[in-house]
Amino acid sequence: MNIKEAAGRLGISPRAIRFYEEKGLILPSKQAGNGYRSYTENDIWRLQTIAALREIGMSLQDITHALGEIDQGNQQRLEEYLELQQAVMYAQWIELKRMLDTTQRMIDLNRQDGPLDVSHLHELADSSRRLREARQNWHDRWNYDTQAAIHDERVQAADGMTAGHNPEEAGSMPYNESTNAGEGPATKEAPSSFYLYHNYDEALEQTAHWISPAPREQGLDIGTGTGNLAGKLLERGATMTGIDQSREMLRTCRTKYPKMHVKLGNFLALPFADQTFDFLVSSFAFHHLSPDQQQLALQEMQRVLTARGRICLTDLMFVDAAHHEEYIRQAETAGDTLQLRAVRERHFPLLNELCSWLEEHGYVTKHMRYNSLLHTLLAVPLR
Repeated sequence: MNIKEAAGRLGISPRAIRFYEEKGLILPSKQAGNGYRSYTENDIWRLQTIAALREIGMSLQDITHALGEIDQGNQQRLEEYLELQQAVMYAQWIELKRMLDTTQRMIDLNRQDGPLDVSHLHELADSSRRLREARQNWHDRWNYDTQAAIHDERVQAADGMTAGHNPEEAGSMPYNESTNAGEGPATKEAPSSFYLYHNYDEALEQTAHWISPAPREQGLDIGTGTGNLAGKLLERGATMTGIDQSREMLRTCRTKYPKMHVKLGNFLALPFADQTFDFLVSSFAFHHLSPDQQQLALQEMQRVLTARGRICLTDLMFVDAAHHEEYIRQAETAGDTLQLRAVRERHFPLLNELCSWLEEHGYVTKHMRYNSLLHTLLAVPLR
């Protein structure tokens, strides 16, 4: 068929078809003699695919990559492109909801009796801007794609190698998480260092025990990695979904737990509708967020949980500000430069502040401490 016939069949303009051809997305044959384009059924299918991907906002560059994966029969890679686009759309939707909320609060201020204090509008706008920047500034500093193949081996080795340490000693983990965290003895600069994954399996077991899912309850594991925590909940009868920003971690997770649903995503824009899950868990991931981002993450958790949805976080945390200060003081006294860098470049939350936030938002909390830093925090709604 010719270009007009193809355009009419697809409901797009001939100009759009020519544009896709210029970009190399489609290569129709040309008739001998007159050089007119001729479109086969395969060309029509390809144009339909391009139009569908454009409809969901995918860039031409990503469409090119997606079509390449389709041509090679790589359905998994195509799914990853679609999930990435879905994550982008959820982030935009969440940002739009935030803007709507800020606008409504401004309207409410304007409706109050008496003259409007414009400074209140400025404060709302500034707060909204800071939250937007916190959401947009997140990125994977640790390059977890490169760690997926050896992640399970490393965490188990670290957990076992440190089993003899006194869990109440002040200590640390080796600094460079992207290359050696938890995989061997501490370096010379940090001879007394703890490992990032000390008490790893014990903490995951406790997290799963505290959640105690009912059969077929819907659970979400944020920063699921290779699925170790989610796997324990699957064994207990839950229907688990995991998200992670690392494609390679998710590929390993899919191989280990084929019944588990996995998606690309992160704490700050969970790619799910409101009130989707009965419970939410996360382990060894929350500390990668800045304090502002941690607040946004808690709000996102609330959004995707049902009214009775519970939260269980396992991570390295300071008990309170005094614990944080004492921890740093001991590291400085010991000359533990790696420990100091680790603490300063991460954002280990304060347990008491997390509990306060959750309690202010209608939860009752309890927590368990395994060693100097590692805690599990459970939050169950009162209503």
